[in-house]
Amino acid sequence: MILIADGGSTKADWIALDNDKKELFRVRTLGLNPAVVPKEELTNRIINMFQLINIKDEVEQIHFYGAGCGTPKPVAILKEVMESIFLNAEVNIDEDMLAAVYAASGQNPAIVCILGTGSNSCYFDGEKMHMKVASLGYTLMDEASGNYFGKQLVRDYYYETMPKHIAQAFEQQYDLDPDHIKYNLYRQPNPNMYLATFAKFMFEFKEDEYVKNTIKRGFKEFFKYRILPFDLPLDTPVYFIGSIAFYFRDTLESVASKYGYSITDVIQRPISNLIEYHRTNF
Repeated sequence: MILIADGGSTKADWIALDNDKKELFRVRTLGLNPAVVPKEELTNRIINMFQLINIKDEVEQIHFYGAGCGTPKPVAILKEVMESIFLNAEVNIDEDMLAAVYAASGQNPAIVCILGTGSNSCYFDGEKMHMKVASLGYTLMDEASGNYFGKQLVRDYYYETMPKHIAQAFEQQYDLDPDHIKYNLYRQPNPNMYLATFAKFMFEFKEDEYVKNTIKRGFKEFFKYRILPFDLPLDTPVYFIGSIAFYFRDTLESVASKYGYSITDVIQRPISNLIEYHRTNF
């Protein structure tokens, strides 16, 4: 049995395949980002999903692509967790950027970007990924991501730069007590995921000028730091993965056109495309 997983900071989508690569089932766990989630919690999030535990001794291969898996230390942590659960499995862990490449362009050269809870980008030349800069996560980077926009909304609310009608709707949906916010940011796991919950608010008001301008500024910042530095021809295919890109595609395409690029495709959830790539190439 083979397990393939696409793991973001908020959620991880798993698909089990038999040895003929026929799909057996799909499940979703909470995010398994080893850069921000403690080891014990990583273990709990897997063992609490009974579909995975029921087949743990039958799994022979795991291909896990995840947020926070771009550097050796967090990869080693997650690999140790999985090997302690799936005792008979060969565990392969790669960063979510590679899954995005496989799901979007396959083996073809392209710029591939992630805009979900976090954000990232790479240029894939058909064989290797090229990153302009290492991702330092939600505190310093993650332009135009869910946690980036969530942080912006909370700041605008507190600085009273958010329009009154938006602020009223915002405070009706969220507990904006300072102590509650600080507790979730500084005392709880997954502060990036917590910040991203605020970004969902924008989906309801996507036609409001304040939200449109906020999204546009974030996308411009993403292009400035994450796409333009590659200095590639303007006809290079550009793919985006993730809910932020999916739900605000019109604005994304508008910003891209200002820089001379066109968006080849936007994929909300890459897991199905990732399965097809594995069936063909593994």
